[in-house]
Amino acid sequence: EDTTAEIIPPPNTTTNNATATTTATPFLVSLLAGGVAGTTVDVALFPIDTVKTRLQSPQGFWNAGGFRGIYRGLGAAAAGSAPGAALFFSVYETLKPQVASLQSQHEWLPDNPAFCHMSAASAGEAMACLVRVPTEVIKSKMQTNAVGASTLSQTVATVRAESSGVFGGLYRGYGITLLREIPFALIQFPIYERAKVEWSRYQSYPVSPIQAAACGSFGGAIAAAATTPLDVVKTRLMLGSDKNGVPYRNGVDVLKRTMAEEGSGALFRGIQPRVMWISIGGFVFFGAYESYKNVLMNGFY
Repeated sequence: EDTTAEIIPPPNTTTNNATATTTATPFLVSLLAGGVAGTTVDVALFPIDTVKTRLQSPQGFWNAGGFRGIYRGLGAAAAGSAPGAALFFSVYETLKPQVASLQSQHEWLPDNPAFCHMSAASAGEAMACLVRVPTEVIKSKMQTNAVGASTLSQTVATVRAESSGVFGGLYRGYGITLLREIPFALIQFPIYERAKVEWSRYQSYPVSPIQAAACGSFGGAIAAAATTPLDVVKTRLMLGSDKNGVPYRNGVDVLKRTMAEEGSGALFRGIQPRVMWISIGGFVFFGAYESYKNVLMNGFY
């Protein structure tokens, strides 16, 4: 799973009211800073992601590899991380002022900036998943030592052969990935925004970037825990089959068979590393994105 897919984008604009944006991050800056920051996080936290994926796999943690080969699939993650994060931020930063303008013109929740952020983020996720999902499928196969997944090229060939069509099984799980992101954002964003307001009120001045990162990390931890069942379904659907090699048909099939064969507890496998990974990732990503953005802004704008 791409770490950056479930981290609140940092506030890159200054506002005079709930919807009026006065300063926007340039498209190219968002593209470059988001890409580099995404790669930084995914590479740095990759071992935690591997542990989480193996815990969620139908064959079980130890049969999926345990703690051996903890960096298997790193190449696939690194290759897809930069374009996925860059695509997300370019769409997010482009749409955010446009949505804010529409809110103001048509009075669509004009005093609710979270609506603007969530709308832009949802569109960004939909586009970014065009890169993230194939990366996730390949990476998950390699992380769990699946048959025909010993090397990156072999894994790509194996996944493409699993289904008919030009892309084969590369986009397996695209729908459930989006379905995971929507409730995640609906939980994380209100917590994030409210925490910033309360913290600012407590200290009588606006929160700093580090404090805002802490708010996002806190909201992300709660959202990560709450959406773990969807993440388990996503992981298993991407892996393609259960421990006996019987293919999964869709997300509903994964859910029914997992509940019947392993009980409801299986839907929360990997919750500890998932919460830790997203919480830490929020801080790392926020700092990296802001640092790279500032360097680019100061050097070229």
